[in-house]
Formats: sequence, structure tokens, C-alpha cells
Amino acid sequence: MKKTLIFTSLLAILLLSGCTKQPQYIGDGSGSSVAPVTMGIDKGDFEKAAMDATQSLLSSGALNKPGGGRYVVAIDQVINDTTQRIDTDMLIKKIRIAMLKSGKAVVTSAIKVGGAESTLSHSVRDLRDNDEINQNTIAKKGTMIAPDMGLSGKIIQRNAKTIKGDQLVEYYFQLTLTELASGLAFWEDEIVVGKLGSNKTVTW
Repeated sequence: MKKTLIFTSLLAILLLSGCTKQPQYIGDGSGSSVAPVTMGIDKGDFEKAAMDATQSLLSSGALNKPGGGRYVVAIDQVINDTTQRIDTDMLIKKIRIAMLKSGKAVVTSAIKVGGAESTLSHSVRDLRDNDEINQNTIAKKGTMIAPDMGLSGKIIQRNAKTIKGDQLVEYYFQLTLTELASGLAFWEDEIVVGKLGSNKTVTW
């Protein structure tokens, strides 16, 4: 009797899962033939957003410094306005790597909204009064470089129901590169990733 009950339960689960519409990209999608495995934001979505944003940024000329050289970029606030708990560094880190590889910019890890990413840059300067440390090996005052640009962004989620009762989820990856001296935006872009799936599928 117990075996029959277990078999029936498994069969019901299989039937229900078979009837559930699998998520798929809409519009531009991911630029990939691989279907998404979830209605939430996944690795492929971050990769698409980062790749598209990087191509847009580098082709815009915003990082072409007059007279040559490289801009110093600091990471500003990146807001997560979705229903999911995500680490925005999954997006920003990919863009940072691409900027560094381009040779057009360097990224400061000593200055960042919410506190320095590299606290060691500041910690070594606290050793200036330590008699146990050779003071000639400690970074001098006035050697840390202030950023020229700030990269900020926002990830927005919008949910809607289609006429057929399916669930439509769109993620907007909005990014802005601001010149800190003037406060002017040198570059902005928005990458949209849309997914269509069962209304029974959750996005968190």
C-alpha cells in the first residue's frame, strides 16, 4: 500500500512538472540558444548584461582619455531593486575585468561607496607611527590616486501576466559612468533581459 502511494505521488509530480511551461527568453533574450533554467536572474543573465554593457561602454568612446593615459574608475552604488537577494558584484566584477583588459581604465579598490574594497590600502598607512616597521617602506602621504569616474547602476525587476496567463518577467540592468569633477554622465545604457514562463514559477 505504501509503495503504491509513493508511486502515485511521484507520478503526480512528474505529470505536473511536465505540464509546467519551461522558461524561455523573449525579445533580445540572452543571445543564446540555451533556454534559461529559472525565471529569476541567473549566471547567463549577468554574463549577457555585462557583455552588452562593456561593448557599449568601450565603443562609446567615454573611456578615451584626451592626451592618452587611463581613467581611474571607482565603483559607486549599484541598487538591487528586484525581489531576489543577489550580489551585484556578479555584474560589476565582469565589467571591471573588461575595463582593465581594455587598457583604457584602471579601477581603484581603495575608494568605494560603503567603504574601501581593499582595506589594506588604508591599514598599511596606520603603520606610520609603528617603530617596528621600516618607515621608508610605507606609502607616503599624497600617493593614493583619486578617481576620475564613478560607475553606478540599478537592477530593476518588472512582472506581468500575459493574455494566455503566462508570467512575463523583465530585468533592466541600468548603468551610468559619471565624471566626478563635473558630475556629468559620460555614458549610460540599459540592458533588458526578458523571460516568459509559467505563472506558477516564482522568481526568488
